[in-house]
Amino acid sequence: MDELKRARQEWEESIKPTLERHPERREQFETISGIPLERVYTPADVEGEYLEELGFPGQYPFTRGVQPTMYRGRLWTMRQYAGYATAEASNARFKYLLQQGQTGLSVAFDLPTQIGYDADDPLAEGEVGRVGVSISSLDDMRALFDDIPLERVSTSMTINAPASILLAMVIAVGKEQGVEPRQLRGTVQNDILKEYVARGTYIFPPRPSMRLVTDLFRYCAAEVPRWNTISISGYHIREAGSTAVQEVAFTLANGIAYVEAAIDAGLDVDLFAPRLSFFFNAHNDFLEEIAKFRAARRLWARVMRERFGAQNPRSWRLRFHTQTAGCTLTAQQPENNVVRVTLQALAAVLGGTQSLHTNSRDEALWLPTEESVRIALRTQQIIAHESGVVNTVDPLAGSYVIEHLTSEIERRAAAYIARIDGMGGALTAIERGYIQQEIADAAYRYQQAVERGEQVVVGVNAYQAAEGQRAVSLERLVVDPAIEARQRARLAALRARRDGERAAAILSRIEAAARAPAEPLMDLFVAAVEADCTLGEICSVLRGVWGEYQPHASV
Repeated sequence: MDELKRARQEWEESIKPTLERHPERREQFETISGIPLERVYTPADVEGEYLEELGFPGQYPFTRGVQPTMYRGRLWTMRQYAGYATAEASNARFKYLLQQGQTGLSVAFDLPTQIGYDADDPLAEGEVGRVGVSISSLDDMRALFDDIPLERVSTSMTINAPASILLAMVIAVGKEQGVEPRQLRGTVQNDILKEYVARGTYIFPPRPSMRLVTDLFRYCAAEVPRWNTISISGYHIREAGSTAVQEVAFTLANGIAYVEAAIDAGLDVDLFAPRLSFFFNAHNDFLEEIAKFRAARRLWARVMRERFGAQNPRSWRLRFHTQTAGCTLTAQQPENNVVRVTLQALAAVLGGTQSLHTNSRDEALWLPTEESVRIALRTQQIIAHESGVVNTVDPLAGSYVIEHLTSEIERRAAAYIARIDGMGGALTAIERGYIQQEIADAAYRYQQAVERGEQVVVGVNAYQAAEGQRAVSLERLVVDPAIEARQRARLAALRARRDGERAAAILSRIEAAARAPAEPLMDLFVAAVEADCTLGEICSVLRGVWGEYQPHASV
């Protein structure tokens, strides 16, 4: 190392004439998260022992991937996020994507569904089917998966506050298809903590919401063992403006809170931890993003083994889905978004993702068209089949800058987690508004950098095109406003034909169970949807017992 340091000093001296003729573009280079970047990296910048810090793929600390052979054995799941208008329209989009080579489903729900209102609720007016599919009842879920074999296709659902109820509907539809709950494969996001800090589609206060989360852990461990019971999400934290370091730190801090809550509820850590999954953003800073995924894996493995004493190696693995960064897409020159998404998707693959959604070029303007989602899916397929990056595991391992950034992100994220621990954990930090404020401050700093021109956004603050030239050739997807009336009529017909006494009886049982802190709820949700109780009716009962969350006043 001494010889290397001397050689480095000699090299630095030798390039001074070059620097005088061609000065570097700025005095200090850094990642989007503010991590300084040196001119060049050498082995002297890589800390720790190889086996302790990197090891081999599929082995602790999983820095190099959660599977021994990664994509040499099986490619990541290509899971395009989709859903709009009615269940029938979304079903058609799902079938189109499957025909185009997609290998898993990912369901986007409309806003009323996300916050537990039926399509005929006055508060749902104007929002039915707008940003996702409208699901109010088992009828809707049945139509959503019509002719889609649930025993063969894994399904991810981006739903949080009413996650248990939507999963209950999937279980019921599976039974109707002859698919036992033990055969179902998929993921329910079910990450309520990030809703309070980054997204806002919460219903109940944090503590009863955590009860719903851990109850789902318990139920699925016994009844739906192949289902990922939570997708702990950094994606929305990053979309709200966090740095890469904050994305890792706050996501894992939330994960720690879920593990602690489940243990406090009497669950053995190795019973539920193997089915925990994560959801990360793939942003623009290519090297930082690759290092971020590797750092998150290593940090989580250490948390699970050292902090929680998990014995099963599957409990140590951080498995994650990635979505490219919606917040980086621009309405200006939307064709540029194809390039952004390609680089972000490549970073996710080089970082070792288990599944991937690539955003469409027109999502800064409107819901994506079939042509746009096909291009987004083809982006993944070209990376998988033409780029060659899948032919060896963790191809950038050993890169001095990647290893340095991996360790630096881990160190900075661990410091954040220690700070949150000192406050009493993520739940307390959220209730105090600490995490929200940190994200808001980071978002403000980034926006200032864009406005000053220090952070270049092509087509926005540099290389602009003449006004009026944007998106002129793009087809637009329009959601028919008449679907709202059709959904209301559908619900009216459902309520008219169902056994009203049976529905009322099960809703009464749910209310009683909600008032008893230790009483299981998931079994009752399955019975309720099978009795044609609606999403809004079930959530209304829970609102009556637990109330609604009011956000922290200062944020």
